[in-house]
Amino acid sequence: MATTAAPETVPAAGRGLLPVVPALREVLPEGGLRRGTAVSVAGGDTGLLLALAAGVKDTEGGWAAAVGLPDLGLAAAEGYGLDLRRLLVADDPGPHWAEVVSVLAGAVELIMLRPDGPVPPKLAARLAAVLRRSGCVLLVAGPWPGAVLRLGVRSGRWFGLGDGYGQLTGRQVEVVAEGRGSAALGRTARLWLPDESGVARPVGESAGEAGASERTQRAGRPVREAVEAAERVAVV
Repeated sequence: MATTAAPETVPAAGRGLLPVVPALREVLPEGGLRRGTAVSVAGGDTGLLLALAAGVKDTEGGWAAAVGLPDLGLAAAEGYGLDLRRLLVADDPGPHWAEVVSVLAGAVELIMLRPDGPVPPKLAARLAAVLRRSGCVLLVAGPWPGAVLRLGVRSGRWFGLGDGYGQLTGRQVEVVAEGRGSAALGRTARLWLPDESGVARPVGESAGEAGASERTQRAGRPVREAVEAAERVAVV
């Protein structure tokens, strides 16, 4: 989905780390996502995928893409902070998903991807070269050969539902990150993913503290719709 002109190729200048939302900085060994790399989100947890992608809004271009994610909740994506005007969506690329990723990698700064099956190591290596040239970050819902980081949700609990009634108000999870180099020992963090306002924040931090850093892009957002959409896609 895009309501503005298509993005131009991302320049090499400014490559380094793609920012992430404050709640995820402590769990990532470098405090951000290394440009030109692939990151695996174990189990394809949609809330974690969207939270990781949300930092793209703070880049100069701000463009992202979703490939092979037909059940992605756009209200939830907007709730986490993605700009839907700068989100390109290829719902069902089928067996041509790798070609779609190769083309988009030169035009956006981050791609969320769910492959249509197991990824052969040779194909992953070929796409890794594309990512290195473009500086694009690939967030994969599921395993990925050669991923520099692997993140997942170890445990999770939804709040707000009573005995067959009520309204979902948020989900607490334990996020685990591990990988190569500085990430070899692994890191964990307890997060609301999302909280009652539909955003990611550390457990123990008040909603007011989290909202202070996100207020400008959250104004006027339909909170109930975002939380319900996040719950729906998280259990797919």
